[in-house]
Amino acid sequence: MKSKIILITGASRGLGKIWAEAFLKRGDKVIATARDIDSLKDLVATYGEAILPVKLDVNDREQCFAAVKQADEYFGGIDVLINNAGYGLFGAIEETTEQEARDQMETNVFGLLWMTQAIIPVMREQGFGHIIQISSVLGVAATPILGIYNASKWALEGLSESLAAEVKGFGIAVSIVEPNAFGTDWNAASAVRTKSIALYDGIKEALNSYFTPGMIGNPEATAPAILKLVDSEKPPLRLLLGKLALPRVQQVYADRLAVWDSWKEVSAAAHGH
Repeated sequence: MKSKIILITGASRGLGKIWAEAFLKRGDKVIATARDIDSLKDLVATYGEAILPVKLDVNDREQCFAAVKQADEYFGGIDVLINNAGYGLFGAIEETTEQEARDQMETNVFGLLWMTQAIIPVMREQGFGHIIQISSVLGVAATPILGIYNASKWALEGLSESLAAEVKGFGIAVSIVEPNAFGTDWNAASAVRTKSIALYDGIKEALNSYFTPGMIGNPEATAPAILKLVDSEKPPLRLLLGKLALPRVQQVYADRLAVWDSWKEVSAAAHGH
């Protein structure tokens, strides 16, 4: 199989770095972006010119366009964009400050939007490409204490579903990846936490106790799935990652359909004729 040129944002650690190394190991070329490119020195030492580290803050739209331009000129094209940069904001809705909410949306939604806008002309000109947006199972099934994070992923889902229809005619595929919980530092060093209000301690404790060690996926195990997604001739619009994701989504949709069905007469009457 022909090697691919893959741009990954948020590649300094966690899933982004695991996937970058998996691509490099099999002979692909990788543009790895990070706020701190020193975190990529080990990959550069091992894979040399096959990896292009790019310092990038996705919150800066101009930087996003410059990074795509640099990558395109360096490797002569970009086959795949993996929009992985993002973080989790932990806290109840009432606890969240304006700045915390805006910062979450700035990175998880607008950063992804800027990278997406930057890559479309490159892929359109070459006549092919694959944009992979890293969402979460929480982009389908929300949970308490992560409300603003949930909202950012729900925004990503709607944006990306529209995008898929808009760029299909250019030969560009779009996939939304929805992982369940994995053992990265997403809920540790990478996370931001609101100032706590004691009234929400009970629901936080219940949420923490719900996630037993066996429910947390092995992040290394995601690499084969991402390789298969990138190699697919007809990639899916949505791909769940982890054994808990599908049962969770199935239950959520069954519940939604049951409620909608129970209110269908009210819904139809509201049409007016």
